[in-house]
Amino acid sequence: MLAYRHAFHAGNHGDVLKHVVLVALLRHLNLKDKGWRCIDTHAGAGHYDLASAEAGKRGEFRHGIQRLWQRDDLPAAVADYVALVRQSNPDGQLRNYPGSPWLAAALRRPQDELRLFERHPADHPALVDSMAGQRGVLIRRADGFAALKSQLPPPTRRGLVLIDPSYEGHADYGEVVAALQDALRRFADGLTMVWYPIVTKPGAAAMVQRLQALAPHGWLHATLRVQPLDQQGFGLAGSGVLVLRPPHTLAAALQVALPWLCTALAQHDDASWQLEHDLR
Repeated sequence: MLAYRHAFHAGNHGDVLKHVVLVALLRHLNLKDKGWRCIDTHAGAGHYDLASAEAGKRGEFRHGIQRLWQRDDLPAAVADYVALVRQSNPDGQLRNYPGSPWLAAALRRPQDELRLFERHPADHPALVDSMAGQRGVLIRRADGFAALKSQLPPPTRRGLVLIDPSYEGHADYGEVVAALQDALRRFADGLTMVWYPIVTKPGAAAMVQRLQALAPHGWLHATLRVQPLDQQGFGLAGSGVLVLRPPHTLAAALQVALPWLCTALAQHDDASWQLEHDLR
């Protein structure tokens, strides 16, 4: 399905959780000099104008990144992420939101590679524009699930796979599992990160359980729920991130960041967070 446009949701609470974890994982990879490859299967447009009609339609960023913008008490993992968002807003005003490709590019060193896949006919050219002139970045208009196998294993045997489809239909949940079954056969030693929405649609819980069972080197599962589930099936109550083969430092960082984010981003009294892990 190609109806989904992330421009309508850029900078929301789901992006905050996803990108706090993404930045932490890339920082971990940067602890060693050896290069890495980051594969983003559903890359989106790469960078978003928060003054656009799309971003302004629901103003989701106002309950996400905007709530963090002026805070001076950010936990370390959150502060690292917000500092990168500030790099894309050099005048100090929150006007732009960097997506996963832009954040990865900001942390990429000369020896590192980005592999970005996006099928949407409007978002693909926007992604190309946002990454213009950068070496080591390959962009394709392609199905990221299908393209993943051609990118694994990376030559350096170090890398991160990021999967965050739209989940507009039920099929994405099964496709995530199928793609990672194959990916883990090819590259069991890599980092894998899956983001998913907490909505009324079924599928997420079963997907997470199946992925946890696949993980050969342990897993970490973090959720952040900031508003009530909409029984009509609209609206994002929260989101979750599952990391396969997580670095041992990630759990400690999120143990501090998640409760803080839960308070900072809560939109109702029953906002909650959860952190589970199996570190082998």
